[in-house]
Amino acid sequence: MVAAAEALYGPYQWGRYDVLVMPPSFPFGGMENPMLTFATPTVLAGDRSLTSLVAHELAHSWSGNLVTNATWNDFWLNEGFTVYFELRIMEALYGPERMAMLEVLGRREVEDEIAGLGATSKDTHLRLALEGRNPDDGMTTVAYDKGAALLRLIEATVGRPALDAWLRSWFARRAFTSATTDDFIADLRANLLHGDQALEAKLNLPAWIDGPGIPANATTPTATAFDRVDDAVKRFANGAAASTLDTKAWVTQQWLRFLGTLPEKLTAAQLADLDKAFGFSTSGNSEVLFAWLRIAIRHRYEPAMPALDHFLTSQGRRKFLRPLYDDLMKTSWGPPVAHRIYQRARPTYHAVSVQTLDGIVK
Repeated sequence: MVAAAEALYGPYQWGRYDVLVMPPSFPFGGMENPMLTFATPTVLAGDRSLTSLVAHELAHSWSGNLVTNATWNDFWLNEGFTVYFELRIMEALYGPERMAMLEVLGRREVEDEIAGLGATSKDTHLRLALEGRNPDDGMTTVAYDKGAALLRLIEATVGRPALDAWLRSWFARRAFTSATTDDFIADLRANLLHGDQALEAKLNLPAWIDGPGIPANATTPTATAFDRVDDAVKRFANGAAASTLDTKAWVTQQWLRFLGTLPEKLTAAQLADLDKAFGFSTSGNSEVLFAWLRIAIRHRYEPAMPALDHFLTSQGRRKFLRPLYDDLMKTSWGPPVAHRIYQRARPTYHAVSVQTLDGIVK
């Protein structure tokens, strides 16, 4: 990954690079520190299928650590650049189809986030307005995936070679400095767009930077590897047994697509069939298990409840905890379950997670 990153955007400037797997209470997926990435143990799936997280934290060695957002309102300069960089690393190592799948999943995630925040919310702008607020309020997927989508639009508009040359120069010229969103706009105009008003009009930067949601000129990511998945979902929805579905050699992203596009309403028999065929409730892949547990909560699928209890009491990653507790609290039957689990688990969680969850498990 270091070699792929250097080939893309210039020399790694920090000498040594290590990854330290943290205790289970670590509240984040990863934390970029110069020379040393802190990583959640939930990234360990046994088959290296979740290593895009390592690619993301490594990419921060350029976007975030080498060139850093000057204020938390400019948080997207760290994360949007890094998601784009992460996708390029994954493409270099695993091929364009893996990158495409990751991008499609990321777009779905940010669209769901925007729907939850509200389509016109200022928190869906790239440039945030966090004065008088906790900077943690801005740490949504908007900065990550909307930011990356802007860079994908720039790539589609000016061409990949031109964007890559500009990114390399951005990191080289601004190494070990901080940047604002206005710095980004000025640099883009001077060193990539070169005053071309027609080109800039195609980008419509104001809509991206200071406008809500995903602008209409965004590129639409597609992944042909999801065609097989979508066909399997249709077959299952039409009555095919789970064991007859063609899932051979599926990677994690395909399983996430499968779970994310299943019918909203499933019968107990269908849930049991899926669990028996694919062992979702016993999955060692945290992302797959998380997606399955959300479905299990939605349907009150009792056989998965022990797995839910274990998952919530054995790791403290906020990305997983917040939606699962929130899902429980929104059901008619779940609040007592959430309170019982949270009472046991709360002392083991990091303060960052507790601060979020105390407002959910009331």
